[in-house]
Amino acid sequence: MIYLVVASLIFAFSPGLIKGRLAGIDSAFITAARLGLAMLVFAPFFRPRGLTLRVAGSLLGIGALQFGLMYLAYNESYRFLHAYEVALFTITTPLFVTLFADALERRLRSRALLAAALAVAGAAVVVLRTPHLQLTLAGVALIQLSNLAFAAGQVLYQRLRAKETHLRDSQVFALLYAGGFILAVIVLVPRNTTIALTGTHLATLAYLGVVASGVGFFLWNSGAARVGTGLLAVMNNAKIPLMITASLLVFGEQASVPALAASFALMGLAVWLAAPKTEQDRSANTTRL
Repeated sequence: MIYLVVASLIFAFSPGLIKGRLAGIDSAFITAARLGLAMLVFAPFFRPRGLTLRVAGSLLGIGALQFGLMYLAYNESYRFLHAYEVALFTITTPLFVTLFADALERRLRSRALLAAALAVAGAAVVVLRTPHLQLTLAGVALIQLSNLAFAAGQVLYQRLRAKETHLRDSQVFALLYAGGFILAVIVLVPRNTTIALTGTHLATLAYLGVVASGVGFFLWNSGAARVGTGLLAVMNNAKIPLMITASLLVFGEQASVPALAASFALMGLAVWLAAPKTEQDRSANTTRL
């Protein structure tokens, strides 16, 4: 459990850092930098033995979806949302995991539909209070696209690992990040954006890429392998109030506390409804930052 606690603390500062320290930097560049650095962290552990071209291609594709598209939409959402709002709206990821897994298994559970409705209501509590509704809706759409990409990638990776039981996560994670990095570069290059980086920018990108995306994901995955589904679900959701707290207290953002509390309560109930109720159910929880 200590791995999960440390990882959650690492992730807590990411929204505030992106919004407060990287404002104005191209979102595709941030994505490419983070994933490129994370790829380098995992590169020493990469082992191609036992990898077929089909499996390697699948890992690259999953990485492009789970990390590439996810981070592109996630980083772009900061143009329209406060950091605490980005943190809050990531709570719907487990819902998308449940719905996507159900779609692949050709079934639909009423609890998941009710949970999705509650999540929408929870988002509306915050969104409808904003004076810039159109911009906020754009941000919400981006963060939900990010959540969907991350959820779909996770489910696809779980299904691939179930078939390729000889693989070890640490030995193939570099390919996942490589897929995301390639997609980010493809998006970045046509923009031909001039980027001037200060020492603060470089230090922030180093933290987000090496520590949050690299070390953080490694600690989280290691911890997830050592605890049950119930505790993993609790720890996955525990990171969100930590991120919101850091955004409000450390980075000085302002928010309507009653609206934030009501929104978090509705979304928390939604996630509880959608969460697996037995150890045999599919695990629907990951973290991202």
